[in-house]
Amino acid sequence: MKFKILLLAVLSLGFFLNSCEDDNAIITVSETNPISLSELSVSMIELDPNNPANPAVTFNWEEADYGFPASENYDVIMASDASFTNPVVATSAAGATSATLSMNELNTIAGTVGIPPFEFNTLYAKVESSIGTQNGLPVSSNAIMFSVQPYFNYDFKDYFLVGNGTAADWNNNNNNPPLFRDAENIDLYTYTGLFTKGGGGFTDGRFKLLEARGMWQPQWGTTLSEPDDLIETSGEIAGNPTTQDSDPGRFGVTADGYYKFTVNFSSFTYSIEPYDASGATEFSSMTLQGSALTEDAVMMQLPFDSHIWYVNSINLAPGDVSFTTNTGASWGSDSSFSGSATEGGNAIPVIVQDDYEVWFNDLTGDYIMIPLNL
Repeated sequence: MKFKILLLAVLSLGFFLNSCEDDNAIITVSETNPISLSELSVSMIELDPNNPANPAVTFNWEEADYGFPASENYDVIMASDASFTNPVVATSAAGATSATLSMNELNTIAGTVGIPPFEFNTLYAKVESSIGTQNGLPVSSNAIMFSVQPYFNYDFKDYFLVGNGTAADWNNNNNNPPLFRDAENIDLYTYTGLFTKGGGGFTDGRFKLLEARGMWQPQWGTTLSEPDDLIETSGEIAGNPTTQDSDPGRFGVTADGYYKFTVNFSSFTYSIEPYDASGATEFSSMTLQGSALTEDAVMMQLPFDSHIWYVNSINLAPGDVSFTTNTGASWGSDSSFSGSATEGGNAIPVIVQDDYEVWFNDLTGDYIMIPLNL
């Protein structure tokens, strides 16, 4: 018995010493030589908006050698200039020597680095290898270049007022005014303007939101269904068909007047609060001007609300626009498609040519430019 105990003790000590030797082993990692990124088989890529999931380009490169077997990290980096001044990581791969981007992915990258749509321009690509969870010892490959013609995706949603509390009444295709989208939060929309209570009854002063003129669905309203949809100043929103199969309830106001209506499609909430427009300037005309137009465009004044101006359709080229009042004041902003203009602000950039529907609110400076064909 003593011999067995002694033998076990010796074996355990040997195992302990071996474990210590393994724990103290030193692995030397050396920086890899720059890997080689292969040239593409094609030099010009025209991106297809009708097949966004189809492969657009495949990058191939050599495996990095850091001196011991490990899974390396690879980042495909792209930019609009050979110096990679504003680089973007297009995709990442672990332990692989190739990566493929779809039409939509390459289109997004092209837009991010500033390549304009509908024309060929040069993109630059390289691969950066690294190792470990902290991406240690990064080494860049050679750079390659190719031409790409992106398309343009208008990824925003637009919403339009309908109801007897609004200019359009319960007509879903009556020049229904759009909500104004926030420039920073694409899920946040507001409309500051005149709402009417009409005859003053329970069903008067009501409205909903449509996603497209001429169509009753999708539509948005309150979570309370008719006829139990009491007029509230805030609450949750519901949508057919987004949140339910039945139509939602109606928003509403309790008296004629100016209100600020706010809806947040990320939190699915809304609010309606009175707005004091008593000291607002009444402009007699509004003109759309700028390098994006061949000539100045006179905006129409909404008969229902003199502070809302619009142009139903106007062709705008890449350039800029601003809103000019009859007093000579110029209103602008640095945000494309939607935002809040200020007097003396920068001209509004137009980044893609199309026919646009343009709306401007002179109470708040809010504007929205909706492309009609993108």
